[in-house]
Order: sequence, then structure tokens, then C-alpha cells
Amino acid sequence: MKITPIPVQGYEKVLKAEDAGIGFRAIIAVHDTTLGPSLGGCRMWPYGSEEEALTDVLRLSRGMTYKSAVARTGLGGGKSVILGDPATGKSPALFRAMGEFVEAFEGTYITAEDVGTSVADMEVIRERTRWVTGRSRDEGGSGDPSPYTAYGTFLGIKAFAEEVLGRKDLAGVRVAVQGVGHVGLYLGQRLKAAGCPMVICDVNRERVEAAARELGASVCSPDEIYSRDADVFAPCALGAVVNDRTLPQLKCRVVAGAANNVLHEPRHGVELRRRGIAYAPDYVINAGGVINVSYEVAPGGYDEKVSLRKVEGIYDTLKRILRMSREKDLTTAEAADRLAEEILAEGRRKRPL
Repeated sequence: MKITPIPVQGYEKVLKAEDAGIGFRAIIAVHDTTLGPSLGGCRMWPYGSEEEALTDVLRLSRGMTYKSAVARTGLGGGKSVILGDPATGKSPALFRAMGEFVEAFEGTYITAEDVGTSVADMEVIRERTRWVTGRSRDEGGSGDPSPYTAYGTFLGIKAFAEEVLGRKDLAGVRVAVQGVGHVGLYLGQRLKAAGCPMVICDVNRERVEAAARELGASVCSPDEIYSRDADVFAPCALGAVVNDRTLPQLKCRVVAGAANNVLHEPRHGVELRRRGIAYAPDYVINAGGVINVSYEVAPGGYDEKVSLRKVEGIYDTLKRILRMSREKDLTTAEAADRLAEEILAEGRRKRPL
């Protein structure tokens, strides 16, 4: 395996790895370890180019720094991506190579599952490194992080419904869910139980039809989801979905979902606010999964009850960010960043010289 450094200003370490014999290409980015070793999932995606993959892993790893800081997990931010199609390109050799790549970071990067990877893939990675979370319950891990990400997102929607919509509960709050994969479906189940009418979309036709039957939801095309009448737009697929093309279509009052990097650029957060649309910062509302897997590396091992109590703190954190936004005349994204930067600065002051 050939491992090559990629110098990136503001990042502690970025490396790419290649093994042409097995078709393996991957990048790991460690953004910041001020608060502890970096933790972030391993994404497998058919990127159009290495530059596209690098852009994604850099954005995601920085987001993990801020996510872990605000969630106070005691961890830093990192991320990894494997360039390839998860539907056709997986093999044990590929994930063993990924394990060797993770091991090269000597514990400064801890991986987990993400888009395109699974608990089973993490078990193969673990054959080559111990720096893996999101392992199966049988292996002493916390299992699939998706239900915890969905739970935190649900609580975030509840917080915003109370603060922005003036609703004491979610019954009757209309939600447009973009993407009904693992997290989106778990979120939909909680929303259904709370009495929320839903419209859903997904690029996978079979998946969206099955979800619609289970959730009692209506279905629209992926392009139509932005313009549907809803109180809350919940993006739960890939990022950058609030952009110049989609933002003018939005008819909701709240954007709150589980996807990463929802805003294409920071200015889109400013424009949301100008239009009277409240935005739940993605790395705050979707932190349930990383909070849960962080307890796998806690002293004494994984404890679900303790983890769930920490996930439930997302509700109060988002209310605090809304207050900061109002009091300091900031967008909610700016308020979240400021909170994260304050926590990181505090960590740097306490760090031994």
C-alpha cells in the first residue's frame, strides 16, 4: 500500500492511500485533536474524482470537530472516504486495507460506519486495527448508530417546533423527509408515532414505496420535496441541498434534518434567516450517532443508558443556540460555530504545553 501526505492548511494530518492490486483508494483527514483523538465515519462513495473526494472528506472532518466539541464527547474531528461504489466495489481485501490505513494513524483517528459502509464492514476493518467504533453488540460495541442519530434529530425537530412554531407537541406538524435510508426511516418512525403527517422522497424507488407504506406517508419526486408545503424540511440524505437552486423553492419554516453539510455555502444560512426560515445546524442536530459510538471508547466501555441521556442533551443545546442567535444577531449556523470555537479554545487553554 502506498500512503502519501496531502498538505492542507488548518488540518493536522491528511493522507491518501492506494493499492492498485485490489482497487483500493482512500483518504483520511484528521482536522483537530485538541479535545481528544479524532473520530468520524468511513464513507464509501463513487466520487467523480479524487479532488471531489478530498473536498468531501475535508468538509466532513471539520464538521466532526465542531460536532464533537458541541456534543462534548471528549473527542476531536476526523473522517475517511473510500473511492468506490458500495453496491459493487466492496470486498474483504478492501476493508482490510482500510484497517491498515487507519492503523497508520496510531490511534489519532478512530473510524466508524457512514454512508456506504456497515457494521459488517467495520468488523472486517477491525481485523487490522482496534481503532474502530460502531461495532456489533456481540463484539462489545454499540451497533448501528443510525437510531441514535435519528433520535437526536427527532428531539431537535421537537425543540425547533416549540421555539419557532410555538407547538407544544409535534402532533399535526407537517414534515418533508428527504431520504429514507437508515436514519431517515428511523426518524420517520418517531415522527409517525408523534402524529406528524409526512411527505417523503428517495432516489431508491423500492425503498421509498416501502417506507411510505410503513409510515403512512405520501411520496413525491426528489426534485419536488423542496417546494412541498410543510412546517419542517428534514434533509436526511447527502449534503449541500440548501443552495441557490433549491432555497427559493422552500415553503417550510424550519430546516432540521440528519444530513451533514446541509448548507452549500455559509451565505445560504444568511438567506434562510432573511426569509424567516429557522435552520437547525446539522452537526448539532445529527450528533446522536457520534455521541453513541463515543461511549465505546469511554472508560468502562459502552453503556446505552448513559449514551441516551447524552443524546437527549441535543434538545437543550439547540434551544441554547436559538437563544444565542436571537441575542447576538447571528444565524444559527454562526451561533453553533461560535459555541464550538469557545469549547475548542477552552480545550486549548487546558492542554499541556
